[in-house]
Amino acid sequence: MDQDIDALFLRQLPALAAIARRYASKSFPPHTVVTMPALSPTMTSGNIGTWQKAAGDTIAPGDVLVEIETDKAQMDFEFQEDGVLAKILKDSGEKDVAVGNPIAVMVEEGTDIAPFESFTLDDAGGEKAPPQKESTEEAAESSEPPDTGSKTAPSTLPKDAPKEESKSEPQESESSGGRLQTSLEREPLASPSAKALALERGVPIKQVKGTGPGGRITKQDIEKYKPTSSAASASSAASSAPTYEDIPASSMRKTIANRLQQSWNQNPHYFVTATVSVTKLLKLRQALNASADGQYKLSVNDFLIKAAAVACKKVPAVNSSWREIDGQIIIRQHNTVDVSVAVATPIGLMTPIVKGVEGLGLSSISAQVKDLGKRARDGKLKPEEYQGGSFTISNMGMNAAIDRFTAVINPPQAGILAVGTTKKVAVPSSTEEGNGVEWDEQVVVTGSFDHKVVDGAVGGDWIREFKKVVENPLEMLL
Repeated sequence: MDQDIDALFLRQLPALAAIARRYASKSFPPHTVVTMPALSPTMTSGNIGTWQKAAGDTIAPGDVLVEIETDKAQMDFEFQEDGVLAKILKDSGEKDVAVGNPIAVMVEEGTDIAPFESFTLDDAGGEKAPPQKESTEEAAESSEPPDTGSKTAPSTLPKDAPKEESKSEPQESESSGGRLQTSLEREPLASPSAKALALERGVPIKQVKGTGPGGRITKQDIEKYKPTSSAASASSAASSAPTYEDIPASSMRKTIANRLQQSWNQNPHYFVTATVSVTKLLKLRQALNASADGQYKLSVNDFLIKAAAVACKKVPAVNSSWREIDGQIIIRQHNTVDVSVAVATPIGLMTPIVKGVEGLGLSSISAQVKDLGKRARDGKLKPEEYQGGSFTISNMGMNAAIDRFTAVINPPQAGILAVGTTKKVAVPSSTEEGNGVEWDEQVVVTGSFDHKVVDGAVGGDWIREFKKVVENPLEMLL
């Protein structure tokens, strides 16, 4: 139900689009101020990406006006009115623009846009400060839609709750109207020629002792100045090139960091590891792909997604989540298996969801994974396509160096499966001719489970069922 509401919200969004018609105090033709839209129910601010239109361009309904970076994806802002872009108020690269703040000005076709060259943010009504990150962090980083009643879902409480008054500003002088300054803040008394020479030679004028009347710094004081050894070393260190680069954290990276820290701190993880033979699975995959006539190309991960769904139906306690609703703690057991698939993207890890996996065939799973993965890497996912899910798979098998690893649970889910690479292993065998060895294709999987929801024995049961269906892959076709 919540996902239907989110979808309806997104469909109606371009029609709403946070468009405000205003008539500025200056003499401007009638115009429309376009404001930063809320491209997801939890979005409170966004970054301006690439403008797809320039001032003077005509816009038709459905045209992409600008790319907006939210906390989870790069999304297109499609405009839903006819008109002409008169002025861009927020250039590409602007960060943390609050929802509702002006970003552009539109006019009707035939309107002269020349007067809008001098149009400013103040003419558009000004802008409000972006919301405090602390108050919106949980909503931005949630993997489930808001208003589910769960404390794991984003809060919908108003953000304008009263806060403690900040400390008072520095004392203002009643006599002069200027701010009181300490001796360290006060500008040194120096002649104009001394200031110019100090600037030219890079002399820190606050370190120069003046010999003029009243301690005034003269030009001769600057010429005679010799830096102390500590000042010289500090200056030398400052002039040397830095040995590092500070990279600002993107909204996506902040969300990932907070989500994983929250999961690790609040969910008591335990891990169950098993070695699984995939020899039969690989032979079945080869046979199916050979007979597909180009209609599909199954991956090993497609089989593992299906196997995880089979195991979740047989051990439904794993297909559950821990929630607190109206002060009551519950464990929600899901009737469908919606598998989140970890996808590495240029801006960070995303987990698009293949829904209702228990009822899908391998070719349908393969098609959905390819589509969702491509749109995740392109930043084109809709919120309902990555919010939610009941179980997650993280597969690093494409990296031959990764034998095994453990993954952090994606809350509010109770389990995640980490899959390593496939290795050929010699295993003992007995034949009529005697004892020998055979080569077996094996993969190591590790399940991470939330002990609040899934007991250790239950996690072991899930791994056993998963191993059984992978080693007998024809069972997933039943």
